[in-house]
Amino acid sequence: MAGTPAGDGAAAAADLAGAKPGRLGVWLHALRLPTLSAAIVPVLVGTALAWRNGATRPWAALAALIGAIAIQIGTNLANDLFDDRKGADRQGRIGPPRVLAVGWLSPSEVRTGMIAAFGVATIAGVVLTAIAGWPVIVIGVASILAGIGYTAGRFALGYIGLGDLAVFVFFGLVAVVGTYYVETGATHPEAILAAIPVGSLATAILIVNNVRDLETDRACGKRTLAVILGRGGARAEFVAFLFAAYAVPLGLWAQGLRSAWILLPLATVSLAARALHRVLEREDGRSLNAALQDTARLHLLFGLLFAAGLYLG
Repeated sequence: MAGTPAGDGAAAAADLAGAKPGRLGVWLHALRLPTLSAAIVPVLVGTALAWRNGATRPWAALAALIGAIAIQIGTNLANDLFDDRKGADRQGRIGPPRVLAVGWLSPSEVRTGMIAAFGVATIAGVVLTAIAGWPVIVIGVASILAGIGYTAGRFALGYIGLGDLAVFVFFGLVAVVGTYYVETGATHPEAILAAIPVGSLATAILIVNNVRDLETDRACGKRTLAVILGRGGARAEFVAFLFAAYAVPLGLWAQGLRSAWILLPLATVSLAARALHRVLEREDGRSLNAALQDTARLHLLFGLLFAAGLYLG
């Protein structure tokens, strides 16, 4: 929260540490289960389009889903590990507690979990390589490196203003088009179009997160795009990505490329409007947690309806 002393954050962390859940609960918290929809939605969208276009590789769809979830989990643990090393989760944090910051897990445990998750992703990648060929290796290696490089190293993407671009590319373009490719053995212009809403809403989640954490990120030297642009610029970016998400299904329908089924995501407009209102009207960092939840729900619901619209349309 803007203006919250670091001591208050430390006290809150101490309280949370005292309320430590059981071992399973700690690991479930570390995996950040609510974030896994960001990995699932692109696979569903890519699969819906692939099946509509005659794909017959259900095992590729399953392997792609397992690989995407494993990379997301590995990335979450990598973020915990390297953010903690840089002190980004310790000074007055207003989001959910991080397991290292409150002492629920040790760095070696988180590192082991990260390696295990990326190991599962590698196994899924081997299966997909046998099905779809060497491009899968490029996609998989790039995705894992991006997941680690988001917070690790001197030029971590999330610390130099490139986090938003990385999320759009890897949770949108790479994930959707990559899923379509492993299931069909080809690429398609419509797969690229379908990736735009998915990547836009995944990026919108990050924008809300970064606007909420703007002051604490600035204090620890984390130059997210929200820190660089300021609150006004980040909010304008949020509006632009919401517009891009809805423009694609409307455009596909208006140009006669899809039937009215493609308009199913418009059922989420009220949820988008509520998230937009909260982002534009609330200055206080902690109050943006509600906007963050709304945007995450929007990403999931929009993605499910968009996948259904692509398949049916």
